[in-house]
Amino acid sequence: MKPFRKHAVLAIDGGGIRGTMVAEALAILEQKTGRPCADVFRIFAGTSTGSILSSCLAARMPAKAIHELYVELGNTIFKRTWRFYWPLSGWKFSLKPLASALRGALGEQTMGSFWEGPRPIDVITTVRDLVENRTLYVKSWKPEYREWKAWYAVLCSCAVPTFFPAVDGRYVDGGVGSYSNPCYLAAYEAAYLANWDPRETTLISLGTGRDIRQLDPRRVDRFSVLDWLHPLIDSFIADASDQQVRVVRQFFPDLDFRRFQIQLDAPVALDDPASIPLLTELGKKLADKIWQDDVDDRVLRRPGRMA
Repeated sequence: MKPFRKHAVLAIDGGGIRGTMVAEALAILEQKTGRPCADVFRIFAGTSTGSILSSCLAARMPAKAIHELYVELGNTIFKRTWRFYWPLSGWKFSLKPLASALRGALGEQTMGSFWEGPRPIDVITTVRDLVENRTLYVKSWKPEYREWKAWYAVLCSCAVPTFFPAVDGRYVDGGVGSYSNPCYLAAYEAAYLANWDPRETTLISLGTGRDIRQLDPRRVDRFSVLDWLHPLIDSFIADASDQQVRVVRQFFPDLDFRRFQIQLDAPVALDDPASIPLLTELGKKLADKIWQDDVDDRVLRRPGRMA
């Protein structure tokens, strides 16, 4: 792995239980380097499951312990009940187990506590506010968010519509919109708010898996309204994520930007704890990609001329 520059930033995508994969990858890297992520990165940006990882890492929780948290709590958080018939109930899972797990991991520390001490850490958590109809960038240094409990900010960012109810009737997953992948937010934060020279900055962006299955055209012709739901949502999320990568590449050409992603040959549901063993194995592959600087060239190619 190429050495990082003077400043280092970590951005982690949303992806539900697929955060297990990223936790395993970072655990391997922490073991290889002998350094916790909190000693390497000064800016952490995360959406949904990425906000769990980024906040726990910034709180100096070992990545191995975060992986164990996913393994232990997967079945508790995504427990199937009568609400599994979610088209009739509005949402699948209760927020209480997730809130309890986050409070157990992060305690009662506030967002502002990340910014205190001899080595302030800038933690960015994306949240969608339905009441004000806008995305909130909950940051550890912002006065209006410094008293927010870290676990509460993460809970808001994880409240995926239809999976969980909105927090306090207004806050939902920060990936509702353009920021399931927060790499552009991280690049902007480093360049314009931390005032770091991009030529002295490394940004590591970690995806939670891209579905590369191809649809059978003969089947598409027979799609019902419900059949269209999954591929359309998947396309919107994937395209928005790739767009963020291209924007960083276009507007921060001097940045040492490394995007790492795993291609999924088979679908891995965001709420399926049975996939944890597979995700752990994929985490080993992701760690190897990071260690070998095997970046995701699909979206990191420099833009060429239009045909």
